[in-house]
Amino acid sequence: MMRLSVIASTLFFCMALFAGSAAASPKIKVAGIYTQPIQQKWDACLHKALQKASDQGKIDYVYSEKVSNTDYIRVLREYAEKGVDLVVGEAFGISRDVRKVARDYPGVAYLMGDTFGPENPNLSVFDNYIHEPCYLMGMLAGTMTQTNKIGMVGGYPIGEVNRLFNAFMAGAKSVNPGVEFKVSFIGSWYDPPKAKEFAYAQVESGVDILYAERAGVVDAAREKGILAFGNVNDMNKEENGEGVVVASALWHMDPAVNRAISLVKEGKFKAEDYRAWTMMAKGGAALSGFYEFEEKISAPIKSKIAETEKAIKAGDLIVEINDTEPKSTF
Repeated sequence: MMRLSVIASTLFFCMALFAGSAAASPKIKVAGIYTQPIQQKWDACLHKALQKASDQGKIDYVYSEKVSNTDYIRVLREYAEKGVDLVVGEAFGISRDVRKVARDYPGVAYLMGDTFGPENPNLSVFDNYIHEPCYLMGMLAGTMTQTNKIGMVGGYPIGEVNRLFNAFMAGAKSVNPGVEFKVSFIGSWYDPPKAKEFAYAQVESGVDILYAERAGVVDAAREKGILAFGNVNDMNKEENGEGVVVASALWHMDPAVNRAISLVKEGKFKAEDYRAWTMMAKGGAALSGFYEFEEKISAPIKSKIAETEKAIKAGDLIVEINDTEPKSTF
């Protein structure tokens, strides 16, 4: 009987310990609201980070995709009424209305993509700050071009795209002052045929390297037999870029999302700008590997890129955030 009593006491202690741990870190309800299909790379980064947190048991996660701006506020309010604890989404173009919803539901935490700043007490903001790995890619592109002409095809000339192009150009110029650029915007976030057409035109103008900010550019590079650099996701592996995409500037939303989740659980969520959590020092941005190009890149430039990355992460080198529209130089 004594032995059974000891076993029972041990089991009770373990169960109590587990229950106490679970109570200390309960799941929260999180909603993702996306204007594009979750396959679209920008929204995919948010969705993947939240899905990972859900798979790890941190949150109960629901989402809506392909929500138009005209319908966004209704969906935002519906989730708030259903009792979600945290909403992750985007407020581009509808920031004023999103902020009104946040004020109407002060008990809900909002982490929204927005070009404007945070708003007390419960609206935090983020944006795409992968300009640092873009600078590193530019350094590599500047050493690999043989015509000294690099093409860049983007969606729209807005801050989150402009800063990436400008950093890429600055990186290329840092190692090759004579390099020139052709810059084009297709006026869409997802139109691969149009992006491909613009890339063709750039190749005809003499470029031998392409920065593929949009889908479709990698296919053009493959067909024209030139190299490309990727954006947001790993385009070598995820967009048929093997043998074409030398490297990609990667965006990881996990650090920002995990911070928001932890703060909501602790009851400490407040209005903040999450910019730092989407940059290299905190793991929010990274340069991909070089894959099959590893042996084709010279040791000196790989060493220089590694040194530059280290300086960026340490805060010894600040890559300028330049949101002005970049222009073609030839």
